[in-house]
Amino acid sequence: MKKKLTVAVAILMAGSLTFSSCIGSFGLTNKIFDWNNNIGSKWVNEVVFFAFLILPVYEISLIADGLVINSIEFWSGNNPLADNVKHIEGENSDYLVESNENGYKITDTVTNETVEFTYNSDENSWAVNGITFLTFIDDEHIGVYAGEGQMVTVEKSQAGLLAYKSMIGAAGFMASK
Repeated sequence: MKKKLTVAVAILMAGSLTFSSCIGSFGLTNKIFDWNNNIGSKWVNEVVFFAFLILPVYEISLIADGLVINSIEFWSGNNPLADNVKHIEGENSDYLVESNENGYKITDTVTNETVEFTYNSDENSWAVNGITFLTFIDDEHIGVYAGEGQMVTVEKSQAGLLAYKSMIGAAGFMASK
């Protein structure tokens, strides 16, 4: 099931990057992609990409873009992510999207639920809602979230990336049973 969702998300994202129309610019998802593509070497970028698939960062950003942010952009002609804090009125809720020097925070103003992407410079790590998903250990290694509070160390190499992909595939298989 997770593989089907991942493939569907990948197809939607590819389409959003390829075609420009009334569906919107997918500003939040593109900002996450841009950030992911520029955080380090290709190995670090790839590990973060897979970590974001596990934590469903891409899925959440795609839903937020598709249902809320792109609709506002289409009807108002303005990109709501252009400012540091934007108030977004949805059909069933209102949202505040805030960017700061340490990351991003999205708050549902009706339920007060939040999703935060935060960089911790002391630990040289990134977290989603307080769950660290990536830690830069040294020039050759990174720690990545492996599910259920577990962190694993991955070597910044093709072998390390393949081992992480294999672990993620096994975790996805076990979760779908």
